[in-house]
Amino acid sequence: MANRPEYDLCVIGGGAAGLVTAAGGASLGAKVALVDNKALGGDCLRYGCVPSKALLHSARVAQTVRHAEAASIGTGPLEFSLSRVMERVGRVIASIEPHDSPQRFRDLGVNVIFGAGRFLDPDHFEVNGKMLTARHFVLATGSRPIIPPIEGLTAAPYLTNETLFALREEVPRLLILGAGPIGVEMAQAFCRLGSHVDVADAAPSILPREDADMAEPVRLALEREGVRFNLGQNVCGVEGFAGDIRMRIADANGNARWLQGSHLLVAVGRAPNLEGLGLEAAGVAVAQGRLKLDTRLRTSNPRILACGDVAGPYFFTHMAEHQAGVVLKNALLHLPAKAETGVVPWCTFTDPEIARVGLSEREARERGVTHKVYSFPFSSLDRAITDDQTTGQAKLLVGRRGRILGAAITGAHAGELIHEYVLALKHHLKVADLAETIHIYPTLAQINRRVAEQHLKAGLTPTTRRWIQRILRLRGD
Repeated sequence: MANRPEYDLCVIGGGAAGLVTAAGGASLGAKVALVDNKALGGDCLRYGCVPSKALLHSARVAQTVRHAEAASIGTGPLEFSLSRVMERVGRVIASIEPHDSPQRFRDLGVNVIFGAGRFLDPDHFEVNGKMLTARHFVLATGSRPIIPPIEGLTAAPYLTNETLFALREEVPRLLILGAGPIGVEMAQAFCRLGSHVDVADAAPSILPREDADMAEPVRLALEREGVRFNLGQNVCGVEGFAGDIRMRIADANGNARWLQGSHLLVAVGRAPNLEGLGLEAAGVAVAQGRLKLDTRLRTSNPRILACGDVAGPYFFTHMAEHQAGVVLKNALLHLPAKAETGVVPWCTFTDPEIARVGLSEREARERGVTHKVYSFPFSSLDRAITDDQTTGQAKLLVGRRGRILGAAITGAHAGELIHEYVLALKHHLKVADLAETIHIYPTLAQINRRVAEQHLKAGLTPTTRRWIQRILRLRGD
């Protein structure tokens, strides 16, 4: 570059990844520009994690009251309206929003610029007619809902996660296209809040990334609450108008039928936001709609890095924060940091929750990885029994010499409980390390020790037991 760039770091996108990158860069003493074409906060604050979990909380409270008699507690009639619930969701967003306010970042020393921008060449990013130059640029433009090419869909009044939480009317009958995490979470929430819910998906099971034995308890729990799943069904047409919409589904044999609803939610996945950025002019390669990145999150132009949903492959806020740290180390500290790809936990926040880290049993089989599987049910855990939370199990995949390969939990607070396994995988602990760790009684976290003990018990074969008796002169049967 002929002239010295104006900024050390120019961050493009004000979602979770961009905000962490900008704040971290400023705290290190860098001159930072933060560009966004909307409001700061991104999907997580307005359309994702925050509103969905606020809605799930209200739905869980309604379900608790509805079934209070199971704990020998009497209640009166349950009264609520979706409008009031959604207003609370809005209040929750508003209470968190100041954390992501432009003024907070300006106070940190970040130059916050609003507007749509694009690269004119590898050195210049234009916003509102102003040219920005930087030693490094960071793409953190997030993702958007995928809208599948289904006949009649674009002409119908469908919802996505970006419009769902703006609802203020009642939703008598909700149709959901997609049985992934967003689809099943919203199915349970709306069902608990009084909607009749139908979910359709071409996959034969819900949450297809998870092992069937871990996802099945979630499906059964939602069906008991009234959610109707139409699995193995291709959605081949949509028609209707606001308040009266129909979705045509067909099985593998071509047998078709219509599902009737008042609202339709499309939740079939997300795609990175790459359009209109002038990436070709910047020398940034894109393949099949995704950025080509190395392990250090550098694009084909090494001065342009990426983090968050636009970088993939995981569309999680906690992954965005991790990747932001990797970007800062590479761009500002000149450390050869690499993004984590193996020890990445996630959770679907249904009731029961399902969380995983590391290899699943199916992945281990497909990769030919030698492993053994151990499990322990919540129904045999004292705290789960006292709390009427006995659905589900913990499952542990163990490789040679007791090495932990992966773990999954389906059950109450699985998203909290999985972190013990995350730490174990990160620091290469073995099953014995978990089994020998004291866990408070009575807690749900004891399930992590109990499932680890199954591995130790499996090693105590009858032959081993006889040798122990001989050597120690024990006299048991």
